[in-house]
Amino acid sequence: MAQVSSAPRSTPALSARSVLRGLALPAALLGLWWAAYHFGWTRSELLVPIGKVWSTAVHLSDSGTLWQSLGASWSRFLAGFAAGSLAGALVGTALGLSGLLEKMIGPTLHTIKQVSILAWIPLISVWFGLGDTAKIAFLSLAAFFPVMLNTFEGIRSVPRELVEVARVLKFSRAQLLRQVVLPSALPSIFTGIYLALLYAWLATLGAEYLLTSGAGIGTLLVDGREHFLMDQVLLGVAVVGLVGFALNLAAGWLERRALRWRGTSTAKY
Repeated sequence: MAQVSSAPRSTPALSARSVLRGLALPAALLGLWWAAYHFGWTRSELLVPIGKVWSTAVHLSDSGTLWQSLGASWSRFLAGFAAGSLAGALVGTALGLSGLLEKMIGPTLHTIKQVSILAWIPLISVWFGLGDTAKIAFLSLAAFFPVMLNTFEGIRSVPRELVEVARVLKFSRAQLLRQVVLPSALPSIFTGIYLALLYAWLATLGAEYLLTSGAGIGTLLVDGREHFLMDQVLLGVAVVGLVGFALNLAAGWLERRALRWRGTSTAKY
């Protein structure tokens, strides 16, 4: 009983230490930033004082501009990530289960994945314009390939011995998929979802930066750059980093809960 009860307590402690270690470098950089202005090491207009960035954050927060921009980016991110991940999981599962299908469309998909995601922006802007539909299509594409490829690899990597045992036990195809294939492929699938989260969030900023239409954190960064408002630019960079950090923590937490029966984790910290 003592061994069973000790495992749940150790995992949160390790996670807390990991978070603290990860915050050490940002804290040091903030301290160096503050010291640079406090002791007069620099007066460059490219690096404004921390207090000014904080004042801008308070002002944009009180006016609602910051939350409107973050909400617009977040809604696009969720829509694109969900659509791309679902499509990637379905296509990856189909390719993994069907050798014929993999031979027919696999080479085409493997060729398309070599095209840089940014190379699709001109076509997407022509097909869908510059609005939210184009941005969501771009994000879906960014999330699609990591999930599709890792789902395919996970299913193809299921141990043959498990499949043979399931056939001896006369599992139906649905039982084989639900009770053998998908559980064995879950670590690889979660790796794809984890990568899709990161790629989709990065693509959100890229889409808003290059398809400049509508509110968003990317638009906030563009406006700050065009008007040389470095406090606004630095605030946008900080918000992007914090959201990415939160996504990383959320993905790791969900994966640990989903795979704790295996004692397996693939998220990187």
